[in-house]
Amino acid sequence: MPTSDELVELVRAVATGDRTAFATLFKHFAPRVKAYLMRSGSPAELAEEWAQETLINVWRKAGSFDPTRAQASTWIFTIARNLRVDHLRRQRDEQPSRDDAPEGVDRLDAFEPPDAEAERPDARLDTARREGAVRKALRDLAPEQLQAVWLAFYDEQSHARIASELGVPLGTVKSRIRLAVTHLRRLLQDIDP
Repeated sequence: MPTSDELVELVRAVATGDRTAFATLFKHFAPRVKAYLMRSGSPAELAEEWAQETLINVWRKAGSFDPTRAQASTWIFTIARNLRVDHLRRQRDEQPSRDDAPEGVDRLDAFEPPDAEAERPDARLDTARREGAVRKALRDLAPEQLQAVWLAFYDEQSHARIASELGVPLGTVKSRIRLAVTHLRRLLQDIDP
């Protein structure tokens, strides 16, 4: 698993057109981005498509990556998140209105497939509300706790790997993650599951 510095170097190499560096990034990030998108509520097939599109954007935009503004993994996951948000916005804009209903059809839910419960506007609103609360709670974490949580849960790194990468003892990493999770749990206790 590449370190943060190695990921930055890989993105820089991709910016020069290095296909081997891109293959390494793809192999590392494609399954992680797909898992992230699925945890965000995207169906597996769509998550796979967006993961590939995310990495195509990495290929195209690698020259614009600025390691002083974000870690490579943060930059890549942001691209994935933005693809998902753009898709949901387009989907919302394409929803038929009551005026589009065929004669005799009085309800908008007649346009929804039977398993579309998760994509209904009220479900999307609940998801957006929960995501907003989680983002706000994450911003309330101490920077070192946020970094440890990000590396553990989004980059899927082991605690030992995080300790090595950050240059801190293993117990410190475990404490940061435990404190962060406790803090997040307390901040998010009123959010519906």
